[in-house]
This record gives sequence, C-alpha cells and structure tokens, in this order.
Amino acid sequence: MGGLTGLVEHYGYLGLAVLVLVEGLGVPAPGETAIILAAGLAGHGRLNVIAIGVVAFTAAVTGDSIGYWIGRRGGRRLVLRFGHYVRLTEPRLAKMERFMTRRGPIVVAVARFVEGLRQLNGVVAGATGMRWRRFLAFNALGAALWVGAWTTGGYLVGDHIRMIRAALGRYEWYAVAALVVALAGWLLLHRVLRRR
Repeated sequence: MGGLTGLVEHYGYLGLAVLVLVEGLGVPAPGETAIILAAGLAGHGRLNVIAIGVVAFTAAVTGDSIGYWIGRRGGRRLVLRFGHYVRLTEPRLAKMERFMTRRGPIVVAVARFVEGLRQLNGVVAGATGMRWRRFLAFNALGAALWVGAWTTGGYLVGDHIRMIRAALGRYEWYAVAALVVALAGWLLLHRVLRRR
C-alpha cells in the first residue's frame, strides 16, 4: 500500500493511468486501489477529481480493449494449448463461448466489479469471439460505473481510505462467493424453468 501510495503521489495521473491500464491487460495490478487513493488525494486538493475520473475511465477502456485484441488474436489458441493446467478443456471453452454469446454483455459490464474477472475481462471476451462494438459499449458502461463509484467513494472518505480499504479487503471474498452462489442459483432456476 505504501509503495502504491508513493507511485500515485509521485506520478499523479500518469501513475494512475499506468496501473489501471495494466490491470486491463490481465496483469493483477491494483487499479481499483489506485483510483481510490488518487481520489483521496483529490479530496485534499492535490489532484483534480474530474481529471481522475477521465484518466481512469480512459485507461480502463484502453487496457481492456488491448486485452480484447490479445484474446481475439491468440487467446483461443493459447487457452487450448495451456488451458488443461486449469481444467479449461475445449468442450468447456465451447460452453464458455455459448454463454458469452448469450450473456456476454452483462458479464463484461459486471466483471469490472469482481477481482480476477476484471483483469481477464477483455482477454476472455476476445478469445470467445464477442463482437468488438458490443464489447466496447458494455466495457465502457462497466468502466464508467466502476470508475464513478470508486472515484466518488475515495473522494468522499479522504483520510479514512486506508481503514476502509482494509475493511473491504477482509470481506471481498465473501462478496465474491455470494455472487457466485447467486449466479449459480439463477442459472439453475433458469434451466429448470426452461425444461418445464
């Protein structure tokens, strides 16, 4: 946290842009934390909160777009070549492709709020063949909501940012587990109703 604070404090908007952009490429960088910290600095008058929103939004959409093209150009081949290490076989990839065809836009918009999915969002969408315009529209929607939420939150909490981030970190996996259970329940219910 201290190194990240130093990076954002020292480089300002550039440090923020790099961290958010790199995260969109599939690298587990702390883009979300960078937005919160930069917005906290804006709360103290050291940065401009509107500029933070614009920079973070642009970096998020650009990073995911690059990730999309990486997935589009070589992602499927790489998944088929190395996917067996994480139990991602060709039949499972085919299921994922069908799911992304039906529900892809919602996944792209919501994935921005889920750690792990946020980093692979663009690569998976590209590898599964989602249309570029559709990906771009829903990725921009998700990025706008995500950047808006964390920029506003970071700006409003100011000095209490470290305490709040630590508290969020303790409960993040519970929220992810609850989301997975809710999604699985919804899919099961949808399947049962469809069979009837």
